[in-house]
Amino acid sequence: MFLDESITKQDYIEDCEVCCNPIQIQFIIDKAEVILFEAKSIEQ
Repeated sequence: MFLDESITKQDYIEDCEVCCNPIQIQFIIDKAEVILFEAKSIEQ
């Protein structure tokens, strides 16, 4: 997964590259360092 460093805080939903189920991605980048990364399944 590629993260865009120009956007320092993101929260979005995308399909998993492996199983195609939706996942919620959250991350925070500070000074080119990832300080938070979470990926959670949102499948019902």
